[in-house]
Amino acid sequence: MSQSQQSTHLNKLLTERMQAYVMKAWQTIQLSYQHTIRNWFNRHTVQSFVSLFLIGAFLSIAISSCSGSSSASKNDVKLKLVSFSVTKAAHDQIIPKFVEKWKQEHNQNVTFEQSYGGSGAQAAAVIAGSQEADIVHLALPLDVNKISLAGLIKTRWETKAPRSGIVSRSVAAIVTREGNPKGINTWADLAKDGVKVIAANPKTSGIAVWEFLAFWGSVSLTGGDETTALNYVTKVYKNTPILTKDAREASDLFFQKNQGDVLINYENEVILAGKNGTKLPYVVPQVNISIDNPVAVVDKNVDKHGTREVAQAFVDFLYSTEAQREFAKLQYRPVNPTVTQEVASQHPPIKTLFTSQDLGGWDIIQKKFFGDGAIFDKVQAASKA
Repeated sequence: MSQSQQSTHLNKLLTERMQAYVMKAWQTIQLSYQHTIRNWFNRHTVQSFVSLFLIGAFLSIAISSCSGSSSASKNDVKLKLVSFSVTKAAHDQIIPKFVEKWKQEHNQNVTFEQSYGGSGAQAAAVIAGSQEADIVHLALPLDVNKISLAGLIKTRWETKAPRSGIVSRSVAAIVTREGNPKGINTWADLAKDGVKVIAANPKTSGIAVWEFLAFWGSVSLTGGDETTALNYVTKVYKNTPILTKDAREASDLFFQKNQGDVLINYENEVILAGKNGTKLPYVVPQVNISIDNPVAVVDKNVDKHGTREVAQAFVDFLYSTEAQREFAKLQYRPVNPTVTQEVASQHPPIKTLFTSQDLGGWDIIQKKFFGDGAIFDKVQAASKA
């Protein structure tokens, strides 16, 4: 018999016993009531009522105990987590810790259905309803905003969450081949003739949006005007023959299939690949963008599924020291101050670290760069010409 079956059997026995106690107490009350009526004017009336009160108190306790035992084991609950492609390794470590904690505190089993893919594609699937996510952990706030605009997440979601909803961080890294034969050390080197860049598609991938913004900001936020930035970014995408659907596919193309001279990826992915035996030279540019990954409860879905309490508890757990240490082990830059201090020496400081706000914020970024006919579409058309 499994632990769950044993628990159910025990609860059944306890319930049956308490029901027997309740029945016996009720019979006693009936007899006492009859006796009290017969002796209403008897000098022992006070004692009779005291006896009745005590028996009634016992009955209340018995009923309460019976109710408590029958609800001690709650129904199991399932959460649907939809995330971007490279977070799976972290969640594989974090989820079991949360499940154990919730079981100890609430005597309820939680299971997770998980989905991983390009952040933009995942957001689109949640909006379309093909992924009924209770929780989304995506590559950039822009994708959560799209879900919010579709009416699935409450507006201003980031103002109601710890650290503006950002639960993990990284920066961009440039990976080259052994010996760096093309001499690629800075963002500017990506525009050199003869350099083949492996990058993802901003229409489907979060890392691709961050890549594009890193390229643009490396010019526009260091003294260059927008014409110079546009020319530079167009050259880089001319050097990018294939745009993959997500960061993991780009890594596989570069590391496993040996395609391209240079790969742009998350710092944490590059370091992790090296620790797993796929070690190649890389540089973290000193002009870089803070890659901020948000998490959010999908309000409409948790209300539909009746999972809000557990979903919110999981989101809160992701900010805990315990969970943040798991992110840090996989080379994310943690957002928990305690863990940030613990791993500070593992990450090189960035001389010029800019954010999405330095580029105008996500509403402006979406409209200016990634809307239909916006700058990225123009760059794509020019790079194919």
